[in-house]
Amino acid sequence: MGSLPIAVSGSTVNSGGCRWSGWCNKNNSSGKSGSNGSGSSDSCANSSAFVFFLVSFVCLASIAGLYCRVLLPPNVHTTLSSLGCNEDNEGSWSIGVYYGDSPFNLKPIEEANVWRNNTAAWPVANPVVTCASASGASFPSNFVADPFLYVQGDILYLFFEAKNSITMQGDIGVARSTDKGATWEQLGVALDEDWHLSYPYVFDYNGNIYMMPEGSAKGDLRLYRAVKFPTEWKLEKVIMKKPLVDSFIIQHDGKYWLFGSDHSGIGAKKNGQLEIWYSSSPLGPWKPHKKNPIYNTDKSKGARNGGRPFLYDGHLHRAGQDCGETYGRRLRLFKIEALTPTDYKEVEVPLGLKESMKGRNAWNGARSHQLDVQQLSSGEWVAVMDGDQVPSGDVNRRFILGCASVLGVVMLVIVFGMLLGAVKGLVPLSWCPHNVGKRSDASFDWERSSLLSNRMRLFCSRLNRASSSLRARIKPKTCSGGWVLTVIFIVTVVLMCTGVKYIYGGSGAEEAYPLNGQYSQFTLLTMTYDARLWNLKMYVKHYSRCSSVREIVVVWNKGQPPELSELDSAVPVRIRVEEQNSLNNRFKVDPLIKTRAVLELDDDIMMPCDDVERGFKVWREHPERIVGFYPRLADGNPLKYRAENHAREHNGYNMILTGAAFMDSKMAFEKYWSKEAAAGRAVVDKLFNCEDVLLNYLYANASSSSTVEYVKPAWAIDTSKFSGVAISRNTQTHYGLRSSCLQKFSEMYGSISSRKSEFHHRNDGWDV
Repeated sequence: MGSLPIAVSGSTVNSGGCRWSGWCNKNNSSGKSGSNGSGSSDSCANSSAFVFFLVSFVCLASIAGLYCRVLLPPNVHTTLSSLGCNEDNEGSWSIGVYYGDSPFNLKPIEEANVWRNNTAAWPVANPVVTCASASGASFPSNFVADPFLYVQGDILYLFFEAKNSITMQGDIGVARSTDKGATWEQLGVALDEDWHLSYPYVFDYNGNIYMMPEGSAKGDLRLYRAVKFPTEWKLEKVIMKKPLVDSFIIQHDGKYWLFGSDHSGIGAKKNGQLEIWYSSSPLGPWKPHKKNPIYNTDKSKGARNGGRPFLYDGHLHRAGQDCGETYGRRLRLFKIEALTPTDYKEVEVPLGLKESMKGRNAWNGARSHQLDVQQLSSGEWVAVMDGDQVPSGDVNRRFILGCASVLGVVMLVIVFGMLLGAVKGLVPLSWCPHNVGKRSDASFDWERSSLLSNRMRLFCSRLNRASSSLRARIKPKTCSGGWVLTVIFIVTVVLMCTGVKYIYGGSGAEEAYPLNGQYSQFTLLTMTYDARLWNLKMYVKHYSRCSSVREIVVVWNKGQPPELSELDSAVPVRIRVEEQNSLNNRFKVDPLIKTRAVLELDDDIMMPCDDVERGFKVWREHPERIVGFYPRLADGNPLKYRAENHAREHNGYNMILTGAAFMDSKMAFEKYWSKEAAAGRAVVDKLFNCEDVLLNYLYANASSSSTVEYVKPAWAIDTSKFSGVAISRNTQTHYGLRSSCLQKFSEMYGSISSRKSEFHHRNDGWDV
C-alpha cells in the first residue's frame, strides 16, 4: 500500500494540507512550532480570515437589516394582541360569516353591506372572529377554528376551537351575536379539559343541548350536556371507546347516525378514512355500518368531515375536507343519496362558494376546512366558515428554507474569501486551540495510527488543494474573474435576503389591520386616460390583491377605454367613462360606490399593500379627515405650495395630496360638488390643476379641528417616469400654479396656513 501524501512530522503539513490535532506539539508552550516561522504565518492567515468574515458579516447584516426595514411587511398578528396570536405551525385560522337565500348561494358578510357606524366598519368584512377576539376576552389564543352555530331565536351562539397560547392545546370558546353575526361578544371558555379539544358539534335532543367535541387525544368520544348554557357543561356519557375525530350525529329515517374518522387503526389513511355508526338514541349503543370503513382512500377525496350536515330540498348534504395539498386545503360538498344500515352512497355537488383571487392576502386565501350553514326563522341562510392565509406547517417550512439559504450564504462567503485570498482553504489551517498544554503519548500515538484520523487528514488535504486550484483557474484579478466575484456577491445578497424573509418575514401575507376587532373594505378610485394604459394594467394587478380592496373604479377621462378582459384583477373593476376631460371628475358623486371609504390613488403610484392597509386603519380612526401618504405645507406671505421636505423642516403639514388619500366618499364628494365649491371647480377647470388643493380647503372650511392625517409609506415608486406620461412634468411650473390656487382659494374659503399638524404625533409611529 502507498503512504499518504501528507507529512506528519513536526507541526506542519505539506502545502495545501490541514493541521490535525495530533500534529500539535506535545507542549505548545515550548514555542518550537515557531522556529520555522509557521506560527507567524498561521497567525497572519487566521487574522486575515477573521477580518474578512467580520467585514462580511457586518456588510450582509446591514443589507439584511435594510431589506427588513424597507421591504418586509410587519407581522400583523403580533400587533393584534399582547396575550395571544403567536405564530403557530398549525396556522392562523379565523372565522367568517356568510349569508344567502340558499346554502348553495352564500356570499361573505361584506357583500351584504352590513354597516356598524359605532365601530367604524363600513361595511363589516370577514373575518369576524379572530385570535385577537378570543385573546381580548382573557383566554389567549393563537388561532380560532372549527366553528359551529347554535341558533336561539334572533341570537346566534358560536362555538369554536381556540388554541390556548399557554398550554398549546385546544379549548372550546363561545361567542354571542345579536345582529346576525356582524359583531360578536366573547363569552369565554365553554369547555376546557386536560387534553386537546376541537370540533365542538352542538345539537338538541329531548329538550337538552349537547356538545360532542373531538377529544381523540383521550382515546374516546364523549358527549357533554349543557348545565348552564352556553358556558357550563357536564360530561353526560362516553358514547364510544374509539378516538374518532371530527364527528357529528344526525337524525335520518328514524335512526341516529354517527359519522367520524378513526385514524388510529392499522392501515387507516389519515384524513382519508370515514366510518358510520347508527343507534336509536344519541346516547347509544352504537352499531357499525355494514360497509365500514365507508372510505379509506386518498386524503383529497373529502372523507374527513368538514362541519355540520344540512338538509336542503329534501336531500341531506355532508361537507368533507380536501387535505390533498395541505391539511384543510378546501371543502368539498356531497349529496347523500342512500343511508341505511347496509348501504351508503353520496355524490359530489358544487359548493357554490367562490374562492378569493387575492392569494395569501385574503383571510382564507390558503385554506378553509369547516362549514356550518343553518336556516334562520326568516328563511335566510347563515353560515360560518373558518379560513387561513397559510398552509399547514408553514412556520417549519420557512425556517428550514431560511436556514438552507443562510447555509448557502456561508458557503458563498467562504468561496468569495478564497478567491480574494483572505481564506486560504475550506478547512482551517489550525485545529489546535492555543495553550492546550501537554497531551499524552497514548493519545498522540492513537491519532497517528487511527484510520479515521488518516482519512480525515487526507480529506482535509484534498479540500484545501481544491481551493487553491479554484483560485488558480478563476484568477480574480482578470476581467472574467471580476465578473465571477460580482455574480457571487449578488447571489450571496439575494440568498441572505431570502433567508431573512423566510425566517423573519412572516408568511408573506400583507394582511388587513382590524379596528376594535373588526375589519372593513374600501373602494379604490383612480383617474386616467388612454396614454396611461400601461400604468393602469400594472396598477390594477397589484392593488386588486390588497386585503381590504372591495372594488376598483377607473375614471376614464379621455380616449378609448380598455376592455375589462385586458385588466388582471382579483376584484370587480368598473370603468366610468366621462364626457369631459376634467380633474373635477375625480370627486364626482358616484351612487354605485358601495363602501364609505374611498382611496383616491393616482395610477402612477405603486406602494406595498401593507402601506395601503395602514392608511385605511388610520382613516377608520378618523373618518372625518383626509388621510394620505404625501404631506404638503402651505405657508409664507404670499402663500406658497411646499413639498414634503419643506414640511419636515418646519415640522408640520396642513394639506394632504389627494392623489393618494383616503376619504369619506359621501362627505368628500358632496362637499366638492356643493354650490359653495362651484367657483373653486371653475378654477380647477381653467388651470387643469389644484383639485386636491380645493378639497383640502373645503374640508378645512367645514371644521374647526384637524382635517388631515399623514401616514408614511415604506416606499413608493412613480411609474409614470418609466412610461413618460407624467401629468406634471415641470415641477416648478406645477408648484407655481398651485401657489396661485392657494391664494385664490384663501380668498374664497379662508386661509389654512394656521392649521398645522405636526409629524410624530401618532403613538404607532406611522407618521415618522
